[in-house]
Formats: sequence, structure tokens, C-alpha cells
Amino acid sequence: MTNEHTTREHTLNDARARETGAAEASARAPRRAWIALAVLMLPVLLVSIDNTVLSFALPQIARDLGPTAAQQLWIIDAYPLVLAGLLVAMGSIGDRIGRRRMLLIGSVGFAVLSVGAAFAPTAELLIAARAALGFFGAMLMPSTLSLLRTIFADREQRRLAIAIWATGFAAGAALGPIVGGLLLEHFAWGSVFLLAVPVLVPLVVLVPLVPESRDPAPGAVDVWSILLSLATMLPIVFGIKSLATEGVGGLGIQAIVLGAFFGFLFVRRQLRRTSKGTDPMLDVRLFRRGTFGGAVLVNLLSVISLVGFLYFVSQHLQLIAGLSPVEAGLALTPGLLAMIVAGLVVVPIARRVRPRIVVPVALSLSAAGYLVVALFAHADSILPVVVAFVLLGIGIGAAETVSNELILTSAPPEKAGAASAVSETAYELGAVLGTAILGSILAANYAASLVLPNGLSAQQQAAAGETLAGAVAVAESLPDAAGAALEASAAAAFDSGVVVTALIGVALMVVAAVIAAITLGRRGGPAA
Repeated sequence: MTNEHTTREHTLNDARARETGAAEASARAPRRAWIALAVLMLPVLLVSIDNTVLSFALPQIARDLGPTAAQQLWIIDAYPLVLAGLLVAMGSIGDRIGRRRMLLIGSVGFAVLSVGAAFAPTAELLIAARAALGFFGAMLMPSTLSLLRTIFADREQRRLAIAIWATGFAAGAALGPIVGGLLLEHFAWGSVFLLAVPVLVPLVVLVPLVPESRDPAPGAVDVWSILLSLATMLPIVFGIKSLATEGVGGLGIQAIVLGAFFGFLFVRRQLRRTSKGTDPMLDVRLFRRGTFGGAVLVNLLSVISLVGFLYFVSQHLQLIAGLSPVEAGLALTPGLLAMIVAGLVVVPIARRVRPRIVVPVALSLSAAGYLVVALFAHADSILPVVVAFVLLGIGIGAAETVSNELILTSAPPEKAGAASAVSETAYELGAVLGTAILGSILAANYAASLVLPNGLSAQQQAAAGETLAGAVAVAESLPDAAGAALEASAAAAFDSGVVVTALIGVALMVVAAVIAAITLGRRGGPAA
């Protein structure tokens, strides 16, 4: 009897093993899924490159269009500002009308407007074009990440696909200055916008390879929730930007209070719709999960540090160290490669080590990168900047891969678009704040530290005091001795602001590491 019982148990176990293996095999994605992933990486790279590519074009734009310091920040920020305000709404609409369809609409609109931005004759029109690009960019990003949830049913394959997606997004942000440098070496600044056309044309042709997906039981589009999400995001981001550039004397506090009020109405509406059994645009109860909220904050602070770093480093390498756009871009290549490798290497590590350990360690490396800039970077330095970006890239590449997987797996599959939109809102909000906060602090320190030589006209004083590019342009029009004195003073003033900004970057990364250690301790993410 014992032998018969043992034999029966072995037979049952073998049957269960065969069933489990068959289920896992059926869940594993076919080759076409990986082709679809390659197609989806095109808009990911484009949108993330567009966040930072203008950093290297800014000196040329400053010379051609003559924007003020505030306009320079708006040229950078208009795109991610609109994008951040619309991502949640577009993610929810994509869940209803179809994520692939949303991707196609966004691609066509983005390509057309990129051509318009390339030939903008004034700073005001360039800002408007960047804002319009943000509208169509918001259609691209929620579609890509949420489609991955549908395409890759197998957990291990999905984790790898998300790692490739997150690495592509972070690497695209770092690739922006490199691509910009290569283009600006041979073409005018408008070429950084025309880059979108050859990227999006293949996407439009190949998008049928991506399977369509949508919420199987969508409710009606909640127009009021969309309007409330916009009324929440735009004033808050504008308010933070205003506080950074104008201090408490501007409209920053009032805008933040107004945005917070609309945010309260938005949350209350979502909770009421949930209690009535109606699908909300965003299930705000997700934020009650420490892992979800913590991962979103890690994304936000990581992108702030990355975009802020690229904003001042691109100017330092070109206008102070004297590198050409191509040379400056190549100087950042090691950091880009480190970011890509870190995002992929962390996948097997995350299977065995809890997120509360992996992410803080990664962010500590990013903090060390900023510390290298604060301690060792000076007017002629290039190597400390290269080393700093390598450390920053390793930390952000690893941290964002893990945090994105945690965000996406916290939501039910049918709400993948809205959950993805929360992750990408953190990205774009971080891109705005990276230049709004760190860029504005840098500009304020530069203006306060700059010593102007005697003999400058009022117009020359204003131009030199606004931006580093303005000071370099004025110096080129002065006699040799006066021009050299102005360039030296501008370089010293700018680098003094870089030190302050870098120390703030260290603090941001330490805060992010602490948040990760506290909130990412529960199983269910990559460490599960």
C-alpha cells in the first residue's frame, strides 16, 4: 500500500509539473512580441531624447533667437510641462479607445509639429511649438508601457521587457545631448526637432505588428476628471517653477494652492466613482500601497537629478571647457553606456535581492556622482564630469528599472494605461522640475556671483547677466582684454552655481534612497 501510495503521489506530481510547464510555456511571449517591443522603443527613445536634446542646442538658440533667461527655461520646460499635465488623461483615454490607436494618432501629430518647431522664427513660437509637442507626446508614452503588460504575460519576460523600456527611457534622456551634439556639429539647431520624422515614419509603418489592447469593459470618458487632472498638474508645476525663478514674491504659492484645491476635487471624484461602482479615471487607492507611492517618488527624484545634471553640464562642457557639441556629447557617452548596462544587469539581481536594498544602493551611487561634481569640477575640468555621469547613470538606470516594474505590477491589467501614466507623469514632472528648480537655482547663483567689467552698455550688462551664453556672446564683441575678463568672470560665476546645484542633487538622491528603503520593503516587486 505504501509503495502504491508513493507511486500515485509521484504520478500526480509529474502531472502537475507537466501542467505547470505547459502553462508557463503558453504564457511565454512569441518572437513577434519581441519585434513589437522593438517597435515600441521608437517613441520611447524619441520622447525621452526630446526632453534633453535641447540642452546642447540651447547655446545656438540663445544666439539666434535671443531669449531671456526665463524664456530659455520655458523653451526647455514647455514640452514636459504639458506632457505631465496630460499623461494621466491620455492613459485613461487609451484604455478606452485602444492603446495602439492612441499611439498612431500621437505619432502622426508629433512628427508634423516637430517640423514646425524646427523652423520657429521667435522664442515665443518655439515655446508654443514645444507645448503642442507635449500634447501629442502624452499620447505616446502611456501606450508603450501599458502595451507591454498585455504583450508579455510571463512575469520574467515582462520584467525584462520593462527593464529594456526603462533603460531606453533613461538612456534616451542621456542620449539627447549626444545626438544633439552630432547634429549641431553639421546643421542648425532646428535639426534636433527634425530628428522625430525619420524615427516616427517607421513607427507608423510598423505599428500593425503591435497587438491592439484596451479595457474590456470601459466606462464613458470622464471629461470632468480629465479637466480636474489638468487643473491640478499645470498650476502646481507652474507654481514650483515660479517659486524657483521669482521667489515668494511671484504667483508660485497661489498657483500651488490652486492646484492643490483642484487635486482635492480630483481625488474626491475618483473615490466617489469607485464607491458607486463606476470606474474612475485613476484608482487613487493605489497610492495607499507604500510600494506604489514610493516607486513613483523614486522615479520623480531620479529624473529631477538626471535632467538637472544634463542642463548645467551641457553648458559647462561647451561654453566653459570649450568643447564642440560633438566632443561634449562624446564626453557623456560612458555615462550613457553605464546607464544602459545597469538597467539590464539589475534584472537578475532584483530576482534575489529586495527592492529596499537594490534601489537605495543604486541611488547612493547617483549621490556620489553629484558629490564628484561639487568637489572636483572646475572651469577646465572634463574628467570629473565624465566620472560623475557614469556614477549617476549606473544609479538611475538600475533604480528606474526596478521602480517601473513595481508600479506596473501594482495595478490590474485592464488599468495598465492609467498606472503607466502615473509612472510617466513622474518622469515628465521630474524633467520640468530638473530645469525649473536646479536650473533656476543655478541661474540665480550665476547672476549674484557675476562681476561685470567696466565699460559695458546697459544692453550688454543685461545680456551677460541673464545667461552664460549671453555673457560669451557679449565677450566675443569686446576687445581682447575685456572679453577675456568677462569670460573668466562668467565661468567662475557659473561654476560656483554648479557647486551649489550639485550639493542639492546629492540631497535629492539621499532623500530618494531613504524613501526607497522605507517604502519598497514589501514583496511583490522584482524581488518576489
